[in-house]
Amino acid sequence: MRKIRIIEHISLDGVIQGFGGPEEDRDGDYAHGGWAVPLSDPAIGEAIEAAQGERFDLLLGRHTYDIFTRYWPKLKDPMADKLNAARKFVATHRPDSLEWGPVEGLGTDIAKGIRSLKASEGPDLVVWGSSTLTPVLLQAGLIDDVLLLVFPVLLGKGKRFLSDDVAPRELSLASTRAASSGVLINTYRYVGALRTGSFAEPA
Repeated sequence: MRKIRIIEHISLDGVIQGFGGPEEDRDGDYAHGGWAVPLSDPAIGEAIEAAQGERFDLLLGRHTYDIFTRYWPKLKDPMADKLNAARKFVATHRPDSLEWGPVEGLGTDIAKGIRSLKASEGPDLVVWGSSTLTPVLLQAGLIDDVLLLVFPVLLGKGKRFLSDDVAPRELSLASTRAASSGVLINTYRYVGALRTGSFAEPA
């Protein structure tokens, strides 16, 4: 069975939109694109490479897939080579318009398609961005690991890592370290349903 791993650049207030450049994602007239660039650090790239591994497939929402299509095929470096070579599985209603391959759509039932994909043989699946796909994965309990690159910025608005519709979940912190730029590199493992208790009662 494959593992599914999420990688996100995220602000302190949970925004993941447009971290890589001003024109990366302008949805909603978003004006803060490129917020991760000034705090870039070699340790972040090392953490991403370690999380992806030598071989991986990509699991993407359609919008993130389109953003990647405009960027990665134009580059020639080790990261681009791996992303361009990876098989892409995309949540989309328009599979016939997918051009950056190797690629295939997940079908009309996204959760069912991902369950089938997770149970199949192949390398681990890496999710980048994809703010509409990550809630589906968490809701269905299909996530194994989450790498959050937490940037010390407050953005106030923008697409967030999770929506208010996601059922409460618990993660465990597997590792953490700070880059010299102040970015926290946190790896979490999926645990399951949220536990609750009361400080007014004995443990």
